[in-house]
Amino acid sequence: MSGFVFPSFSTCDFCDIYKGDSSGDFRVMPPVFREFGGLSAFCGPVYTVQCLEDNSFVKQAVDSQGWLDTPTGRVAQVLVVDGGASMQRALVGGNLAAAAARNGWAGIVVNGCVRDLAELEQQPVGIRALAPMPLPTEKRQQGVVQLPVRVQGVWVRPGDWLYADRDGMVIAPRPLV
Repeated sequence: MSGFVFPSFSTCDFCDIYKGDSSGDFRVMPPVFREFGGLSAFCGPVYTVQCLEDNSFVKQAVDSQGWLDTPTGRVAQVLVVDGGASMQRALVGGNLAAAAARNGWAGIVVNGCVRDLAELEQQPVGIRALAPMPLPTEKRQQGVVQLPVRVQGVWVRPGDWLYADRDGMVIAPRPLV
């Protein structure tokens, strides 16, 4: 289900425009995330999952429809996974990345680890994470979805818009383009 066309944008341009914003609406993610997916630029409304070393709810998310139908057409979403920055288990691997691409997700941002790097880079989905880790998770059905999460000190709320390109990631409460 790939084929979404993302608007042209630059996170640097957004930062130039909003550098004086003191409302807290415009947020910049710290530069600790690495690129692992097949797309280096992606954007969309956020869907959140919070879990620790258990990717049961991540799997449920990527196995579901990854886009929203809006009055202006379909918009691909970005899955933001707050894994507590754990370096112990990979929350996303090749199978979940393939499911995300197949089901129309724009991207996945993992505050934690990923695995199957060769498979991740083959998928037409943006993937950012802290590091690779070959160890998979346990499946305990633990976690929460669609609640505000704090990722690397930055609040991310369901429905926020996340923009990612080679320069970084920014978040706003509404579309910026």
